[in-house]
Amino acid sequence: MAEAHQAVAFQFTITPEGIDLRLSYQALSQIYLSGLRSWKKRISRMKNRVIKGVYPASPSSWLFVFIATLAAMYTRSDLSMGLIAKIREHLPVSSLSVQGQTVVSVLVFSTLLWLSLILTLRFCLKLLLSYHRWMFEQHGHISATTKLWVTLVRLMSGRKPLLYSYQTSLPCLPVPPIKDTLERYLESVRPLLSDPEFQRMTALAAQFEETLGNRLQRYLKLKALWATNYVSDWWEEYIYLRGRGPIMVNSNYYGMDFLYVTPTPVQAARAGNTITALLLYRRKVNSEHRVPGTVVPLCAAQCERMFNTTRTPGEETDVLQHWQDSEFVAVFHRGRFFRLWVYNAGRLLSPREIEYQIQRILDDPSMPRPGESRLGALTAGDRVPWYNVRKQYFSSGVNKRSLDCIEKAAFFVTLDDDEQGMKGEDPAGNLDRYAKSLLHGKCYDRWFDKSFSVVVYKNGKSGLNAEHSWADAPTVAHLWEYTLATDAFQLGYTEDGHCKGEVERCLSPPQRLSWEIPKEEQVSVSLSVAQALADDVDCHVFPFRDFGKGRIKKLKISPDAFIQLALQLAYYRDRKTFCLTYEASMTRLFREGRTETVRSCSNQSCAFVKAMEYKQSGQILILRLFQLATEKHQNLYRLAMTGSGIDRHLFCLYVVSKYLGVESPFLTEVLSEPWRLSTSQTPVQQLELFDMKNHPDFISLGGGFGPVADDGYGVSYIIVGEDMINYHVSCKRSFSETDSHRFGVHIRQALLDIFSMLTAVKPEVPQEQDKKQQ
Repeated sequence: MAEAHQAVAFQFTITPEGIDLRLSYQALSQIYLSGLRSWKKRISRMKNRVIKGVYPASPSSWLFVFIATLAAMYTRSDLSMGLIAKIREHLPVSSLSVQGQTVVSVLVFSTLLWLSLILTLRFCLKLLLSYHRWMFEQHGHISATTKLWVTLVRLMSGRKPLLYSYQTSLPCLPVPPIKDTLERYLESVRPLLSDPEFQRMTALAAQFEETLGNRLQRYLKLKALWATNYVSDWWEEYIYLRGRGPIMVNSNYYGMDFLYVTPTPVQAARAGNTITALLLYRRKVNSEHRVPGTVVPLCAAQCERMFNTTRTPGEETDVLQHWQDSEFVAVFHRGRFFRLWVYNAGRLLSPREIEYQIQRILDDPSMPRPGESRLGALTAGDRVPWYNVRKQYFSSGVNKRSLDCIEKAAFFVTLDDDEQGMKGEDPAGNLDRYAKSLLHGKCYDRWFDKSFSVVVYKNGKSGLNAEHSWADAPTVAHLWEYTLATDAFQLGYTEDGHCKGEVERCLSPPQRLSWEIPKEEQVSVSLSVAQALADDVDCHVFPFRDFGKGRIKKLKISPDAFIQLALQLAYYRDRKTFCLTYEASMTRLFREGRTETVRSCSNQSCAFVKAMEYKQSGQILILRLFQLATEKHQNLYRLAMTGSGIDRHLFCLYVVSKYLGVESPFLTEVLSEPWRLSTSQTPVQQLELFDMKNHPDFISLGGGFGPVADDGYGVSYIIVGEDMINYHVSCKRSFSETDSHRFGVHIRQALLDIFSMLTAVKPEVPQEQDKKQQ
């Protein structure tokens, strides 16, 4: 009740003498300051909307056009070629003087000319950004056309573009010719099929192209003309939101803390700095601050739903809900849920104040209410039961109010009583347990529906678990990089490990959320489903320190292609066969682009792996096969990034066929093929935030995900600095032929064997010579 009284700005009582009105000036002051912050944000959004609306021009350029046109009129130079006179004739205002009518006519003409120039500039910028030949040029050999293109893009981009300034200038994702997609598909499956199987698949593809394919393609082209992106909305709905199984492990992924260091062992302090850093990032997103990066702009649409977002269950499909703003975060500790306000009178709390509030939660001796402690298991189990329980018990009353606090929170925070990290008697096993903890925890101590949940452990280690439907891993990785760097290098800690700053002691305590759970049967059912899934997943995390991208690049080889070929060799040694391999590539060169698949298992990679494994060829021939395989992989990656991939096109054709109610044996078979090796690289995007020279121990572990197929592996890797590659391997224990630790051993050995082969045949380029060539 104390919180309720503090929230009331005034009280009144009716007496025989009249109404006795008592104002709380402190509460009114809080309301005024909160409202002021809200209005400042609205004005900022309106200002940014205007700046984005006229990009690549600027609002001030309108004044320049108006003054130039008016000056030309007074010097008897009619730039409008008679249009100003025509406008003056049709002006509805006759009371103005001749000079006033002239000024108004010039104003109208200048505005129309300015808008026309904006549209022209935007069209030219879109044409420039549609140029992708630069991706296919050899490293270090930039053509004159590309140099001219870079210069023009820089000139037209302006000095300070906002986060979303480029959105309307980005090209739309093109629909590839169906013939090209089918040819690339058949080439990708050739090493995986026997001759009779390949002939059958070729016949199916030809039949599809001659009959149904062109009809589906016409519908897809129509959608591409109408929609911003012909893939993204269907991808989000059918791949993510319509899934009725658990999103824990199957969809959500995780990110880890620093490998070697923990900035502070104080749990509340680490939570204070982490929450502050995340909110500072949100402030940058809200103000549309563009983070400096490459010359080529990327689509930033995924940033829009980063905060204040949750996934809500539905009977047939889930829904992503996003709120414009939120002044609190939801916190879970020892089976209890809290609402923690992070703003006071419109001011963001200092890290020390947030630490103080977190410590209040940690010190709270109250026990969970009946059914409260394992409530989060509903988000970890199957979606339809969660929808039914939500509809029956969480649609009104105290349960709805508490659920709203979680779902409308900026993000979710778990204060975990466990200790995680590499340190201890079993460093390798500790990393594996750390990964499993972030991936699924206890199955009820994370809110898997939130856009992301931050986990802070008892020993100060941290991490996060992210829901996948709203954005892809690079977007979350960018957020987490900023958070780690800001926490360690900008906010910092005192000598005794606490956050810096002062505490305003009159802060209201965190609000404990109340629940009335009449039945716990469905919570128990969801928990059992989630627990079985969590027990089945096997994770192995290991840092590879023998060499990194520095020595790989000295051999003039793409680090990603090198790693992907090592994965192909490792999988062949592990399973004695090849498999359909998924490598995630981004399509954010296009508006609202998300991902495309690079089919890393190719004819060239298989030829190299066989030659490498059976040693039936000479070293020179093996090297040549390796070069062909890396060139093929890089070309496949470039095609995927520039809109000429295979899988998203076939997926959308399949969706169209379902809408039309027609069956395609070819598409049905293609879409049912399992990805037994699913891989993804976590990019390091803000290396400038980390002082690797003075603080080499502050190395990120990256993150990982669960296996896509029950009989396959999930592999995530992050290339850190010049001398390390961190791997995250996952599989399911229920399939006896996969083992994440065994596969990790094969990966390590494959990396060493390929590097040994290359250095024996192709010596490394000396560092000085390498710098000259670059």
